[in-house]
Amino acid sequence: METEDIRSVNGRSYRILSLLGRGKGGYSYLAEREGRQVVLKQIHHEPCDYYRFGNKIEAERHDYERLSRAGIRIPRMLDLDAEQERIVKEYIEGPTVMELLRRGDDAGEYLPQVRAMAEQARAAGLNIDYYPTNFVVQDGLLYYIDYECNDYMEQWSFDSWGVKYWTRTTELLAALERA
Repeated sequence: METEDIRSVNGRSYRILSLLGRGKGGYSYLAEREGRQVVLKQIHHEPCDYYRFGNKIEAERHDYERLSRAGIRIPRMLDLDAEQERIVKEYIEGPTVMELLRRGDDAGEYLPQVRAMAEQARAAGLNIDYYPTNFVVQDGLLYYIDYECNDYMEQWSFDSWGVKYWTRTTELLAALERA
């Protein structure tokens, strides 16, 4: 018999249902508490050759606040446990843009929404991570489900970098092969 995977966040217990994904900063799990599904993110300290981190949990809090002020559609942060380096956020159910692309669907209908987010981010002096695994579609609306953001640099803007992964480009096809 398997034992349940229970994680605590500020004294509240969450039952882990499945691993949603691993990113540069942590592991995201689909979790449940009192019949409500949420995302529980556990910060990790695994090396990342192409990205430098400071205090990851504080960066998550700070980035969430910056994205909220910028008006980017993101899941609400429900709790943050700095000591255990865990975050609980709203679960946005739906396919990621990468899942749509992987099954051969066209993400073109979501380009106006991601371009609007890119403009909101730029106006706030930010870039978000435009990689398609970071966007979920729910009821026709696009959500940026990661909290990562950085100070704006043109080279990392949607039009300079992100768009390469939203259509059937050589960059996207290579990424699909690696996955």
